[in-house]
Amino acid sequence: MTVPQKSVIEFPSVTDQAYKESRRHLKVGDVMSRKVITTTPETPMIQAAKTMGKHHIGSLVVIKFKTPVAIVTERDLLSKVLACNLDLKKTLVGQVMSYPLIKICPPFEIREAARTMINKKGRLVVFVCGKLAGIITASDLIRELPKAPETSLVVDDFMTREIVSVDEDETVRSVAGIMGGERVGSVIVTRNKKPAGIFTERDLLSTFIVQSRSLDTPVGEAFSSPLKTAPAGISIHEAAKIMAAQHIRRLPLIKKKQIAGIITARDLVEAYAK
Repeated sequence: MTVPQKSVIEFPSVTDQAYKESRRHLKVGDVMSRKVITTTPETPMIQAAKTMGKHHIGSLVVIKFKTPVAIVTERDLLSKVLACNLDLKKTLVGQVMSYPLIKICPPFEIREAARTMINKKGRLVVFVCGKLAGIITASDLIRELPKAPETSLVVDDFMTREIVSVDEDETVRSVAGIMGGERVGSVIVTRNKKPAGIFTERDLLSTFIVQSRSLDTPVGEAFSSPLKTAPAGISIHEAAKIMAAQHIRRLPLIKKKQIAGIITARDLVEAYAK
């Protein structure tokens, strides 16, 4: 006669519980990027853009008289230079940089960092005793979001529903102007009126500016494909897991086989801040 085995209930160890709890209270100092790439107000935007593209980053801290004074970003490049048809070689960082700097200290919890980022609308520069110590971006925060307490929030409540799309025959110059004018970091590229891929600020920097490639190239030769998507209705934590695993900052969401919206790293930070 076979004796039925009793099910064993395993309880998490004290160590496991302590570790899990500590992940819920991560500090800015735990997740910030410590390597900060800088530039100066006198630097031409073409050089600043190439530096961002080379290091695969979206911003540079601007130093004047050995003091951090401002920040220049991919969005500044798009909306203040390319969308205005300014010459990248003649336009200086000081003409388009964003200031004042939004500062935060390492002991702050990441939820407070998220709230500050959304309220102040920008990347956060980390200072210790008045000295530049790091930078924290939306991408830094969403990498840690799956470790934070789960919520009932879903992507549908925060996604952007107005999709900006362009035909694959449009030139990169034209697409960059559209992105800057619409103040969006990406566009859906269509082929025969169907979504075929995505073109982002980072594609512009890494594929074109860094390589000195002509902006009159059709965007169909340079977009990211196949399109990485997720179902609408998933939780913000699930979206963060997907984006962190795929190393992407924008995730198109599908409903009834159509793109219903796009959720960005910043959208997820806004959801987490709430």
